Amino acid sequence: MAILENIRKRTTVLILIIGLALFAFVISGIFTSNDFSGGKVGSTLAEINGTDISIDEFRSKIERASRASAPGLTSLQLVNSVWNQVLRNTILSQQMEDLGIAIEQDQIINVIQSSPGIAQNPQFQNENGLFDEARFREFLAELKANAPAQYADWLVDEDAIVQAAKEQTYFNLIRAGVGATLKEGELDYKLANDKVTIEYARVPYSSIPDSTIIISKNQIADYIKAHPKEFKQEKARDIQFVYFEEKASAADEAAIKEAITGLLEDRVEYFEERDTTDTIPGFRNTTELAAFLERNSDSNYDTIYKAKKDLPAQFADTLMALKVGELFGPYRDAGAFKISRMVDKKANGSVKASHILISYTGAQRANPAVTRTKEEAGQRAGELLAEARKEGTVFAELARDNSDGPSAPQGGDLGYFQEGVMTEKFNDFAFQNPVGHIGMVETEFGYHIVKIDDKQDVVRLATLTRDIEASEETINNLFTEATKFEMAATTTETPFTELAEQNKFLVRPVNKIKAMDENLPGLGAQRAIVQWAFNEDTSLGDIRRFNINNGYAVVQLTAQYKEGLMAVEDASATVLPILRKQRKAERIMSENQGKSMEDFASSNSLSVATASALTVKAPTIPGAGREPLVVGTAFALDQGASSDLIEGETGVFIIRLKSREDAPELENYITFANSLQSSNAARVSMEVYNALKEKAEIEDNRANFY
Repeated sequence: MAILENIRKRTTVLILIIGLALFAFVISGIFTSNDFSGGKVGSTLAEINGTDISIDEFRSKIERASRASAPGLTSLQLVNSVWNQVLRNTILSQQMEDLGIAIEQDQIINVIQSSPGIAQNPQFQNENGLFDEARFREFLAELKANAPAQYADWLVDEDAIVQAAKEQTYFNLIRAGVGATLKEGELDYKLANDKVTIEYARVPYSSIPDSTIIISKNQIADYIKAHPKEFKQEKARDIQFVYFEEKASAADEAAIKEAITGLLEDRVEYFEERDTTDTIPGFRNTTELAAFLERNSDSNYDTIYKAKKDLPAQFADTLMALKVGELFGPYRDAGAFKISRMVDKKANGSVKASHILISYTGAQRANPAVTRTKEEAGQRAGELLAEARKEGTVFAELARDNSDGPSAPQGGDLGYFQEGVMTEKFNDFAFQNPVGHIGMVETEFGYHIVKIDDKQDVVRLATLTRDIEASEETINNLFTEATKFEMAATTTETPFTELAEQNKFLVRPVNKIKAMDENLPGLGAQRAIVQWAFNEDTSLGDIRRFNINNGYAVVQLTAQYKEGLMAVEDASATVLPILRKQRKAERIMSENQGKSMEDFASSNSLSVATASALTVKAPTIPGAGREPLVVGTAFALDQGASSDLIEGETGVFIIRLKSREDAPELENYITFANSLQSSNAARVSMEVYNALKEKAEIEDNRANFY
């Protein structure tokens, strides 16, 4: 009813929007281009080290992945997931082809049967439970003859299994060359266990105000050029937007509240066809609640009994206190005005219980690992019942240690449940005994030691609901407001932000959007806006209005970033602190050259501090922070010797070695060598692929298609 009413009341604005949208299409020339990119670039989705990735092949992978994807995954998330897999497979396949790594036809069956999902499938096992190649081949032949679509899926699965086997061979070859000698194990041991104690004085960089250090644009540019890897950037865009949200006005809310209140009481209505006047019962008096709510409410009659915890928290006490037949409302909850009527109440209608299940061979759903007889189970249950009733026994611990039920990890907690949810004997026990009672009941699942933890009253409410939505007038005004702002922003000389400020609209910026981004802060999934921002025909400063869920967004493109090195303006936030620290270090060192530690401390109003038990692997100095160069320098000093000035991470140091404690010699260092080797081997797959990916020549055209 409410949906049809919304459609009827918005007919005018829908016609207006459609007409204006068609007009916008004509004037913007959309009829002359295929999409936001101005037309697809052939059928190549990407090129990876000279290998073309066909868009048709990619789409077939997307289609297959979508059938197996988790619910809630957006189209673009699916595209990016498949792309990452295609990229990885292509780069690694190129390497494996160069090395001659392949799985021959006669080896494929050996690879396939090593896949647990196949080898452990009873359909492909013989009477001894072993993989049977003949059964498997027979299955494939049947699939090929009678289910070509499933056979095609199998071929894709087969390729994935073979690819995984080839990758394993490739990475194993690399791992074979990744080792660690006993000498490396010894070094690793000493780096972690050799210790030094030092005295130090430090002039922190923070002692010099940033305002006294002047860094020019040329200096920033020189630093960027000297460190190109650190300042590479992808193509990106900045936008700013004003969001016109479709939401109910104060007048709309008042009208909705008045309308729902008007449904409370009976009304007299004249029926012309019968020439009679009838009294139509209102919500307060109607005896046909389901039919009344179906006609007048935005939510149907919910006949389920609810405990207090299931009701809106703000109104739960009031609703639970209603007598049968009483009403409460209108009240505002979850974007709607509501009036609730108490239909029925049940005292102690919801029980919270915990149990310990002692199962036996032959009981329903018994774990095959349970071998006890019914008599043994009964005896064990009696022992546990006596234990559970002892003072000081923690029932949850007893359940965790002894229960055969799936709730054992939760201490036997079954949560709250209502009448009829549990098996009959268990249900009767739970509802007929008081809170705190511990007893035993036998069901088809075994013996249960049950503890009644809590009971709650439950109620059945009928709730009349009207969603709080914008009226047709409000929607029309919003459309007009958004259109006027767009026209003013595109036809006047007034800057976008200034115009928004004049109209008291909030401008929200979104920076560094990537070509394959989808979600925009404040707007959600808005792929169309991202495509527009990257369209070759969109120029810096361009403005466009987008129809989005629950309103409109007027968007301006404010910055374009090319692929390559960052501009000085973009990198300055990162580079300035680095260069300032360098200049501060130079100043401190030039002012303190040749000074002893005591002079260095005295002239800078410092005190000499002590730091003990420092190691190379944990080079953190209390009060100063992580200082690997300072700690490393300490290990190179003779006892009692002082260092020169050291440019540290947090300041300039002078240190003196007070003592050094070498770790005890071990008989051998095989444990540390093995640990190093395992650690290095574990990183092979990720680091090798990342290195290959970084060196790969990748032309990614996904943004032209998605």
